[in-house]
Amino acid sequence: MTDSKYFTTTKKGEIFELKAELNSDKKEKKKEAVKKVIASMTVGKDVSALFPDVVNCMQTDNLELKKLVYLYLMNYAKSQPDMAIMAVNTFVKDCEDPNPLIRALAVRTMGCIRVDKITEYLCEPLRKCLKDEDPYVRKTAAVCVAKLHDINAQLVEDQGFLDTLKDLISDSNPMVVANAVAALSEIAESHPSSNLLDLNPQSINKLLTALNECTEWGQIFILDCLANYMPKDDREAQSICERVTPRLSHANSAVVLSAVKVLMKFMEMLSKDLDYYGTLLKKLAPPLVTLLSAEPELQYVALRNINLIVQKRPEILKHEMKVFFVKYNDPIYVKLEKLDIMIRLASQANIAQVLAELKEYATEVDVDFVRKAVRAIGRCAIKVEQSAERCVSTLLDLIQTKVNYVVQEAIVVIKDIFRKYPNKYESVIATLCENLDSLDEPEARAAMIWIVGEYAERIDNADELLESFLEGFHDESTQVQLQLLTAIVKLFLKKPTETQELVQQVLSLATQDSDNPDLRDRGYIYWRLLSTDPVAAKEVVLAEKPLISEETDLIEPTLLDELICYIGTLASVYHKPPSAFVEGGRGVVHKSLPPRTASSESTESPETAPAGAPSGDQPDVIPAQGDLLGDLLNLDLGPPVSGPPLAASSVQMGAVDLLGGGLDSLMGDEPEGIGDTNFGAPPAPVTTAAAPARLGAPISSGLSDLFDLTSGVGTLSGSYVAPKAVWLPAMKAKGLEISGTFTRQVGSISMDLQLTNKALQVMTDFAIQFNRNSFGLAPAAPLQVHAPLSPNQTVEISLPLNTVGSVMKMEPLNNLQVAVKNNIDVFYFSTLYPLHVLFVEDGKMDRQMFLATWKDIPNENEAQFQIRDCPLNTEAASNKLQSSNIFTVAKRNVEGQDMLYQSLKLTNGIWVLAELRIQPGNPSFTLSLKCRAPEVSQHVYQAYETILKN
Repeated sequence: MTDSKYFTTTKKGEIFELKAELNSDKKEKKKEAVKKVIASMTVGKDVSALFPDVVNCMQTDNLELKKLVYLYLMNYAKSQPDMAIMAVNTFVKDCEDPNPLIRALAVRTMGCIRVDKITEYLCEPLRKCLKDEDPYVRKTAAVCVAKLHDINAQLVEDQGFLDTLKDLISDSNPMVVANAVAALSEIAESHPSSNLLDLNPQSINKLLTALNECTEWGQIFILDCLANYMPKDDREAQSICERVTPRLSHANSAVVLSAVKVLMKFMEMLSKDLDYYGTLLKKLAPPLVTLLSAEPELQYVALRNINLIVQKRPEILKHEMKVFFVKYNDPIYVKLEKLDIMIRLASQANIAQVLAELKEYATEVDVDFVRKAVRAIGRCAIKVEQSAERCVSTLLDLIQTKVNYVVQEAIVVIKDIFRKYPNKYESVIATLCENLDSLDEPEARAAMIWIVGEYAERIDNADELLESFLEGFHDESTQVQLQLLTAIVKLFLKKPTETQELVQQVLSLATQDSDNPDLRDRGYIYWRLLSTDPVAAKEVVLAEKPLISEETDLIEPTLLDELICYIGTLASVYHKPPSAFVEGGRGVVHKSLPPRTASSESTESPETAPAGAPSGDQPDVIPAQGDLLGDLLNLDLGPPVSGPPLAASSVQMGAVDLLGGGLDSLMGDEPEGIGDTNFGAPPAPVTTAAAPARLGAPISSGLSDLFDLTSGVGTLSGSYVAPKAVWLPAMKAKGLEISGTFTRQVGSISMDLQLTNKALQVMTDFAIQFNRNSFGLAPAAPLQVHAPLSPNQTVEISLPLNTVGSVMKMEPLNNLQVAVKNNIDVFYFSTLYPLHVLFVEDGKMDRQMFLATWKDIPNENEAQFQIRDCPLNTEAASNKLQSSNIFTVAKRNVEGQDMLYQSLKLTNGIWVLAELRIQPGNPSFTLSLKCRAPEVSQHVYQAYETILKN
């Protein structure tokens, strides 16, 4: 008979009847009643009224009944703490039961009841269980200590449980040792300063002995613990490596990666002259290769880890190139990752194989993959000089295919090859010029223009080619405009007589008709150079260019050393240190590799980076390359640069005009007015700010940030949410209509969707994917539509988002392209997300820093906007903006006008500073924004307008 009967009922006074059954004398009836109670609880009915009756059923020898009662207790103890105390007596009794399963069950349940009133009563039973003769009870009690520490850390320390846990590391049973290590590691993580896992050679020996006999998860705990140990010399490191190596052949991939982490860490201490070092390198390759025969998701995690290992020690996998060749049925994310590793492993020995593969990939159907394959050919040419000629001829073959995106990528990489090998392959320029008309992507157009400008003397019709680009100058992207300006100036310096008109035309376009400050400034510089000193202009513009280096996308060495210590964790998949994506109060400890031994250092090749310094003086990590928008916009991450005072008085005037009487009076400790000679540079103390994280105010914890008490309304704090709009009409998506909006609540972003089925058939198998976008927005979980969507049915879903996806600058900046799949088809739509969902909670800058940053951001980066028809007063406006994470740093009144100085921070670390002028009684506000990434300003202004008017 199935258990479904417990979930069906036809009776009216259900609670009353259950109460009667729970107090029945018959054991069977009692058990049935408890099952019904648990069933009701499972479907969400409130059965807390039965608490005393269920607790009475604890006095039983029946293990099944006891488990059910304990399940009920765990669920309701929090809402009924006074009642839960009734159960304490039974726990104490059960902890002395002759059956070890019951003793363990009691201690496990005690750990799950998170009620302060009860915790002190549970200390005595827990102490007995930690010293129990049965290992099953001891291992359960060890985990219970970690749970108790989470509820009341002080109590655990006072009762001496931590010392008992440390003693359990020497236990005779391997599972007890593993759980004790797990519990201590968990506690140590939340208290990084406490030296709980004080490991020494004796305890390490015990852990290594237990390693062979415990379960796979126990092995992972022990290996992770070993990875944090610092051997005293290379002999100890070698002996640990020898005992960990057998774990490499384990069936569980997590155990394998944990073992690899330990070995990679301790190899730092081994001399490269040792025979054992070579043996270890050989042993590390097979397990990594084996991981690549798992399912795609595991392969991807393995590949991300291998990518780090190959950057640190390419010799491990140098003979294993073939396993990274792409299979036709690999998912795109695996293909791209394999491609990356292939290039890292490319060398003179295997380049022929690699090029043959890459040429094959360049004829695939997947556009993203083909683009990356073409780029890879270029990277091989730059990395392996002997193969450059072969690579160039391969690229020329691909250009002959006339496939648009292939041609464009090929031109971009050929430009880099010219930079690496000047005066070697210029014979191919004629072929490139034939494809000029087909270029429509900014990067390819810019590359082609650079080639024409750089080699103008070899191209007879260079002036005509560049003139053809000039016709649509204002429609080009900034990248192309800048490149075109430089190319025409180069051409003029090489052929002055023929191109006089052309250069004048481009200079006037750049300086008079353009509103882009970068372009205008560069135009003026060239104009002045050419008009005052053509010889100097020639030296500047036609100077020798430095050769480009081969691997531009390597992870910065100190960051790589830190990530090697996190192999097998999320950090190794994101290629970011945990501090970059772990939020909350837990202290994230910076890890680093042990210092190399003297003997191994002498044999180290000069290219290899030195090992990470001890964590105390580790330099700040440089953000990883390849962040397209990140590179552009992360300028704002560092503290303001202190430079010499600016000479131009226009800067001083501008800054003062903008801020009424000068921002300095905000601080009270600086003189007002224009006479401040050091206006261009921030005040001295500020330049010591070490990292962007310290700019913001600390994130408050507890209830204060759940309920924004300052706004005068007792609602959940969260930014303004726009009403849902139709993003994908049913007629464009075969009957599926999608409406939605974006929300930010307590630090997390979500996309609230409403899916309506207007077709005649049922819809199932929903999935969602985002294209790369300006801020790396990506779904943090799959699209969960739990039941099939019937015709005329509507379902509402909240899809959590994160900002760790791929980044690519979009036009407009807040454009998001989305693909939604169901059993019928794949549908595409794009929508604009409001920028205020990206405003983070720690966006409040301190005053001193605000003042310095405001002065430091150039004046041309400032934008002014008018917000009309806004009836709010200053206080209401400030509160409203604060609930959307726009923080008021300071407030003052100048000639009857209220001035609010505000700061906000975007998820990618960009700071935006604002001055909001409010004239009491006037519904028009003036907003001035300053930011190192001016393209953000327009969208921030729209966010202000949306928040204030709704």
